[in-house]
Amino acid sequence: MKMEIKEDDVEGGGKQIKGGIREPLIHASKEQHHHDHPWMVYFTTFIAVCGSYEFGACVGYSSPTQEAIRKDLNLSLAEYSLFGSILTFGAMIGAITSGTIGDFVGRKGAMRVSSAFCIAGWLVIYFSQGPVPLDIGRLATGYGMGVYSYVVPVFVAEIAPKELRGTLTTLNQFMIVIGGSMSFIIGTVLSWRALSIIGLIPTAVLLLGLFLIPESPRWLAKRGCAKDFVAALQILRGKDADISQETEEIQDYITSLEQLAKPKMLDLFQKRYLRSLTIGVGLMVCQQLGGINGVCFYTRSIFDLAGFPSTTGSIIYAIIQIVITGVGAALIDKVGRKPLLLASGSGLVAGCIFTAAAFYLKVHDVGVGAVPALALTGILVYVGSFSIGMGAIPWVVMSEIFPVNIKGQAGSIATLVNWFGAWLCSYTFNFLMGWSSYGTFVLYAAINALAILFIVLVVPETKGKSLEQLQAAINA
Repeated sequence: MKMEIKEDDVEGGGKQIKGGIREPLIHASKEQHHHDHPWMVYFTTFIAVCGSYEFGACVGYSSPTQEAIRKDLNLSLAEYSLFGSILTFGAMIGAITSGTIGDFVGRKGAMRVSSAFCIAGWLVIYFSQGPVPLDIGRLATGYGMGVYSYVVPVFVAEIAPKELRGTLTTLNQFMIVIGGSMSFIIGTVLSWRALSIIGLIPTAVLLLGLFLIPESPRWLAKRGCAKDFVAALQILRGKDADISQETEEIQDYITSLEQLAKPKMLDLFQKRYLRSLTIGVGLMVCQQLGGINGVCFYTRSIFDLAGFPSTTGSIIYAIIQIVITGVGAALIDKVGRKPLLLASGSGLVAGCIFTAAAFYLKVHDVGVGAVPALALTGILVYVGSFSIGMGAIPWVVMSEIFPVNIKGQAGSIATLVNWFGAWLCSYTFNFLMGWSSYGTFVLYAAINALAILFIVLVVPETKGKSLEQLQAAINA
């Protein structure tokens, strides 16, 4: 099976450098065809990020429905906890298979596979009369979500012109946040069965939309479908656009990659690919181990513990998350990935320190009046900082840095690490809080400080470069 890459692996012809990879041409590439962005790029991105909305809807489902499902189906807390967390195991299985599926049946094919699992899962949840079907349905939606988490950013990065790539790929995270927040809001009004039916809507839009949008041109080129590749790129760039330069770059790059041996899984750890793998996996570790899933899944209980009204806190939390993720999307192609990541990491450390201070005062019964305000400030600084950079940018960079011939395997590994980190963080959070509420946030502050160091030393700036230029530079 061709395990190749997808994205931008295709932009440059140019001189051969060591290892048979060509260094993309960096001289004046004709840019005139990029400047009026036809609506098709935006429409195609919109259809793809319906998968991201579905991802958010799956994650957000268990929070507002907990009491009602436990009551209706007589579930113990342990049974409900399994229902909540089995989603992540489904996502890990989805992550492991996502690269292979995306390489084998295409990006659109992979989105169809995810949608089928999500639809089946929601229907099983809707008809559940006990814990077993509930868990099976949740596992199926988790699988679909794991595939979406890889294929949506990769597809968007492959279709986007380079000066829009950051913004369009960040819409992935923006829609995840909107989907999660909408589940939260709708779930307070509708029954849990009705909410599972609402989960079908984004997948329906996605499945219908897939008939109207082209496949990733880079994937088509990789598969040797030359005519389809040119046709897809022309649709995306507009029927009057001159795409000769871009098609030539993509073709040249793929030709040079095809001279290399097909990499096996262990080849990813060779010197040639190790840097891109370290960046991709390292950012996923930084994103998840800094505590986001603990904070996110247990927002209400953190506010309760600190003595702040949890409903008010949760609503402010959701609004801040949406607004600041939108601001990050607007800034990413102007400011760049690295400055936003550094600002984000610094804010995460500050947010953890404020929250730790609040719990420290509470435990030692000092200045108790300040605790609710301090906890609210800490959590909101934390989520705002996460939303500006650390939430979206690891996915953006993952979709940019892997050369086309390793993208399936390397992208699957990065996505799997992300989901394992998400599970580990949410699983350990309650135990850590039981050990020491302020100690938990001191620990998260330390991990986020290490993440800043990693970003400074290891992560390159990727804005404004074609996928090919980027990958040649990183993997040279």
